[in-house]
Amino acid sequence: MARRGSVGHALKGIGRGLLWLLLIVLVAVLGVVLWARATSTPQVSGEVTLGGLSGPATVTRDRWGVPHIRAQTDEDAVFALGYVHWQDRAWQMDFQRRVVAGRLSEVLGAPALAQDKFLRTWGFQKAAETVLPALSEQARRLVQAYTAGVNAAMAQGQVAPEFRILGYTPEPWKEVDSVSWSKLMAYDLGGNMEDEVLNTRVMQRLGQQGLDEVTAPYPADGPTILSGDELAKTGTQPGAGLDTATLPESAIDALQAHLNAARELGLQAVPGKGSNDWVIGGSRTASGKPILADDPHLALTSPMLWYLADLQGPTLKAIGASIPGLPAIVIGRNERVAWGVTNTNPDVQDLYIEPADASFTQRQEIIKVKGGDDVTLTVRESRHGPVVSDAGASDVGPRVALRWTALQPGDTTMDAFLGLNYAQNWDDFKAALTRYVAPSQNFVYADVDGNTGYYAPGRVPLRDGWDGSLPVSGDGSREWTGFIPFEGLPHTYNPADGLVVTANNKVVPDSYAYSLGNERNWAEPYRAARITDLLTAKPDGLTVQDVKAVQLDTVSLVWQDMKDALLATQPDGELSRQALELLRGWDGNMRADAVAPTVFEAWLMQLQKMAQDELGNAATLNSLSVLKQLQSDGELCRNVAAQIQNCAAELRASLGRAADDLSARLGADPADWTYGRLHQVASNHRAFGDVTALAWLFNHSAPTSGGTNTVNVARPEQGTFRQTHGASYRQIIDLSDMNSSVFIGSLGQGGNPLGDHVSDQQPMWIEGQYLPMSTDAADWGRVRTLTLTPGT
Repeated sequence: MARRGSVGHALKGIGRGLLWLLLIVLVAVLGVVLWARATSTPQVSGEVTLGGLSGPATVTRDRWGVPHIRAQTDEDAVFALGYVHWQDRAWQMDFQRRVVAGRLSEVLGAPALAQDKFLRTWGFQKAAETVLPALSEQARRLVQAYTAGVNAAMAQGQVAPEFRILGYTPEPWKEVDSVSWSKLMAYDLGGNMEDEVLNTRVMQRLGQQGLDEVTAPYPADGPTILSGDELAKTGTQPGAGLDTATLPESAIDALQAHLNAARELGLQAVPGKGSNDWVIGGSRTASGKPILADDPHLALTSPMLWYLADLQGPTLKAIGASIPGLPAIVIGRNERVAWGVTNTNPDVQDLYIEPADASFTQRQEIIKVKGGDDVTLTVRESRHGPVVSDAGASDVGPRVALRWTALQPGDTTMDAFLGLNYAQNWDDFKAALTRYVAPSQNFVYADVDGNTGYYAPGRVPLRDGWDGSLPVSGDGSREWTGFIPFEGLPHTYNPADGLVVTANNKVVPDSYAYSLGNERNWAEPYRAARITDLLTAKPDGLTVQDVKAVQLDTVSLVWQDMKDALLATQPDGELSRQALELLRGWDGNMRADAVAPTVFEAWLMQLQKMAQDELGNAATLNSLSVLKQLQSDGELCRNVAAQIQNCAAELRASLGRAADDLSARLGADPADWTYGRLHQVASNHRAFGDVTALAWLFNHSAPTSGGTNTVNVARPEQGTFRQTHGASYRQIIDLSDMNSSVFIGSLGQGGNPLGDHVSDQQPMWIEGQYLPMSTDAADWGRVRTLTLTPGT
């Protein structure tokens, strides 16, 4: 007994020792976390003395972390914006400038090399460096002030966790860094190189008819942003023949490599990607003054792209959504004017197959690679632009160069955005937009006097005799002949019907005097049609609450168009039959707690792959192209290898594949296939989102409603069902009482996972709630104020 007692006593001693060891480890971990938090989170109250200010400024963060900046000069207000941007989003800002410069491999190593080669070849940083000399004197002053503010925050010594994890110290901020990210935004929002690559493959394999099937033209009865009577200029467009591009598969693959690299950065065209904005005239509202709404649909990331801010100097008085790294409110309002933007998507890119005797310049790009040897990249340029078919390799087949408005020197788009911040009326608004270059956007406008308007600014090339949908010869026969003049760009002021709706749909009817692009350029008409239907169902008396309901609408018009064909399908087994029955009687509302949306989207995903056997790649049809095939029993439904002879057979087979896929993911009982189990927003970190050991700390996910081409866009990603794109920001501005306006971001103000306000907006965003877009301190809730005091 004594021996057993000794053993027990010893075991108890060991147990106590393990408990003490565990306690010590936990205390050590807690200490490290507290130290990391203390050294990475910024000072948000009290007082700090900073060089570069001309007078004191205050930064009052409200209960959601939105800074309300008050300064005695506009330059000091923008200085403070730069200061808080770096405080809250240091990693995001450094990452973005590294992307533009093609310097990711320096900190991420060889896995980022393909992205750096793409970025260096296209020359985004090279183009950004031509921006500053072209800007107005006022813009240069504000860029300088913003840069000084960023560097003042950097000097405070807080270090974002990403810098510690990757083991590097960010370099001082430069003025060019304050304009460079706009180049990547231009890529994400404007261009059709991807279309040209796909169209080339389609034309070479399937011909003209196949092109119309794979990328269905915009419907003749689809809604346009402007009507014929709102056009500033009408006329007959120049004839546009379809070129027959001949490129070997190796050249197409080389071009596709650039697009794949861009996708790794979250920059890609996806079906249903886009934005909504609209402006309602006072004749339609309860207040008698306009209401303006906007929700740009972009990649949902951690941290979120946008940073909400209220910026008040003597004459600069703007509140809305800024982008960390840029010294302006990009979308929002001032005291008199409100504006919103969506992507216009005119054709502003062309691929040129350069002839054998073409001349080129070349430069050497040295890419530093963490943990590896430097890589030397040879970049060649023709008179049209960078050669994008070889990524620095020796000559292999045709040399294909890219011409793009955003790569032309002297881009003054920053002048335009700063001008909008100051605009007091329609004339100021238009004057600011004359400086706009790229990416072309649909700007909606409203002011406190009750005026509304719309303008689509930017450089849009004029082409004579060709439509830009395919690569063309660089022999001089297919050159741009200029740009659409500003006064001829689509616009309207105080439209008679009191309503302008934009949802990336076709901008103008065919009576417009110029060409913005071919009939495949525009998003499907579903969102524009649904928004218009909802807003016009109530001919007057519209309120902010009504507009919220429209922004948050998740009813699928795609389902309404396809349901007859889908419901007529003959299932190939019991599981398919049960899945099909779940769709009968469904109203098309893509709710996260429902099962029918899961079946519909899984089925649509299968149908969207129907052209892959013809094209031999991963091409995904948009929903309009799928609909056209089902309506016409189209050729793409046929699959000889799978013994599918018509669309009825394709519907049966695709339903079976969808049901089997959902059964494997969610279990054998279709009643359990709730949409939100699969369909979840994926706001993932750009660097660590796929790193298992870190993803849990940096990524943010939750079930969401919405689907392909619903107004509240939430297209599930092929293969994963995740929502990776959507309403990255929402605003609704009431011109009868500016401080009753509302806005919301997709995640939170903070970028530091150990800090505050990292994701506190996400539950509100999902539930359809908003924050007050107010400059009145009574609306801010609990606040913390930091006073910035000038010093040497």
